[in-house]
Amino acid sequence: MATTTTANGTTSRGEGAALVRNLDDLAKLSSAELDRLYRAAPAPMSVERLVGTPKGRMLAVRGTDGTPLFSALKFLASRRRFPWDGKSFGALDRSEGTGINRVKLLPFRFDWFPFRTRIEPSAVDDRPCVYLDYEQPGNPFFIARIRDEIREVAPDVWLGPAMVKTKKGAVHVLWFAVDFGKPSA
Repeated sequence: MATTTTANGTTSRGEGAALVRNLDDLAKLSSAELDRLYRAAPAPMSVERLVGTPKGRMLAVRGTDGTPLFSALKFLASRRRFPWDGKSFGALDRSEGTGINRVKLLPFRFDWFPFRTRIEPSAVDDRPCVYLDYEQPGNPFFIARIRDEIREVAPDVWLGPAMVKTKKGAVHVLWFAVDFGKPSA
């Protein structure tokens, strides 16, 4: 069992997961290990620490573990030219913040699809998480149906499931993470 200590002094334990320090460590884990690590992460206390432009990485697409597609997606997501660069965050107060996704389409960079942040129960395990709410004016309907949430799994490293909201609940699609200790260039 691995133990990680977050910047606020709490520890999380992820059965079967290696010690996590950064995005590269998370990228080595399977979807099942990411799930265990996320579920074991401490509940966030506020959104105030989510300020900056952390580097992001897509980690795993659910249901592809052990397939050639899994390896190919992990390889592509680790490349500098991968289009999704991360998310930019700002805090309005302890309970609410703002954010937007950063996308690189060489030679251009775009800030697309704004969201608001707040703490609410996770669709994964009903424990507190930071919810990224894409139901914002100007976002297309297919973006408004995304449910992202995150928890800190190592100092400044936040892991989360990306899901699609349906009438029957949220369907988990992939795992992603952002690293505030490694700001985007």
